[in-house]
Amino acid sequence: MWVIYALLSAFFAALTSILAKIGIENINSNLATAIRTVVVLVMAWGIVFINGSLNQINNISQKSWIFLILSGIATGLSWLFYYKALQIGEAAKVVPIDKFSVVITMILAFVILKEALTVKTVLGGVFITIGTFIMIL
Repeated sequence: MWVIYALLSAFFAALTSILAKIGIENINSNLATAIRTVVVLVMAWGIVFINGSLNQINNISQKSWIFLILSGIATGLSWLFYYKALQIGEAAKVVPIDKFSVVITMILAFVILKEALTVKTVLGGVFITIGTFIMIL
């Protein structure tokens, strides 16, 4: 089931890039990011209310709060830089560089999370890196 969710995520991420590129024409990229963020905020809280998981908020540990907040800050910075890059660059070049985060995530997962480093992972990372450079050159 996780593969279906991941594919849907990839589809909507691609759609996000195209819609954003069209939407940020002639407006400040930070303002565009703020508008997008409000929409995401309303959608996320709406889903929490609809599925009734708000009552779980008291069960969140201090460690989880800290890392979720840090993740939110990282997301915000990522979106701000992404929208600025998308506004001034070509989507077909900005997006592959943004998706290079896959390789960076693999490295961080190995270093920080101590996830297994396999030949398959290394080869995948190398091919993604090569693909990224082919797309942007």
